[in-house]
Amino acid sequence: MEKTSYININGVEHYYEWIKTSSSGAKSKPVMVFLHGWGGSGRYWESTAKELSKEFDCLIYDLRGFGRTSLPTSDPTVEKSISKSSKNLTDDYELVSYAEDLKVLLDALNLDKVYINAHSTGASIAALFLNMYPDRLEKAILTCSGIFEYDEKSFSAFHKFSRYVVMFRPKWLMKIPFMGRIFMARFLYKSLPDSICNDFLEDFLLADFDAAYGTVLTSVSKEATEWLPEQFQKLTVPTLLVAGEYDKIIPAEMGRQAAKLNEKIEFTIMKNTAHFPMLEDRENYLQRVLTFLA
Repeated sequence: MEKTSYININGVEHYYEWIKTSSSGAKSKPVMVFLHGWGGSGRYWESTAKELSKEFDCLIYDLRGFGRTSLPTSDPTVEKSISKSSKNLTDDYELVSYAEDLKVLLDALNLDKVYINAHSTGASIAALFLNMYPDRLEKAILTCSGIFEYDEKSFSAFHKFSRYVVMFRPKWLMKIPFMGRIFMARFLYKSLPDSICNDFLEDFLLADFDAAYGTVLTSVSKEATEWLPEQFQKLTVPTLLVAGEYDKIIPAEMGRQAAKLNEKIEFTIMKNTAHFPMLEDRENYLQRVLTFLA
């Protein structure tokens, strides 16, 4: 049973979706909220949520500027977005503001205490939320997250490269055969069906420029290398940190180092997976999550 809708959060209409079993009644099950990563949407969490809906009422939503949560704008031209300074973008797209968005969402839906399952950049947002509002959480699963060291040259090069990538996103890429598969190759160890890869490509092409580039600047920054370890150290909520053995985006060692900072963190590496272990090995991912939750 699925129910989709939109809700206003800080002036932006956010897409959200409930995934429940037909037997779900009002507050009859605990609630699990899913946060997606950079450039994606809640779509890639749907299969996991459906599997977990036997035990949880699952809430998926699209972060501000991504997926089906479009940003309001008076001038949709790309040039206007590009002309914004990096300072303005980091001010507008600090990850802590996304954590505040989540708090407003929970309040609006009258959700007091929830479980969180977050991935990649969404996991960084979740780590902030866990420490800002620990009384709102039961347990958390952070997938493909960790701590990293600052390197000025590599970070600067990454920001420049990311800007060009975000700028060049013609919609006609969707018409090229196997483009979704090519786009996802860097993120995967095991191949996924073309339909799933095409969904990822579509979400990336539709992401708002300011949100996409702004969150790159705030999540891959000198400041992030300082506050992210602090967030892991401060955690009081029981947390499962899942890493993909061959993840090139957030290498498993980054997750291992984060887990060493806090005894509340249980760390696990999923063999023969990369940046999307929940899709590359669904059965084992669900087993590890359910074991932790039990």
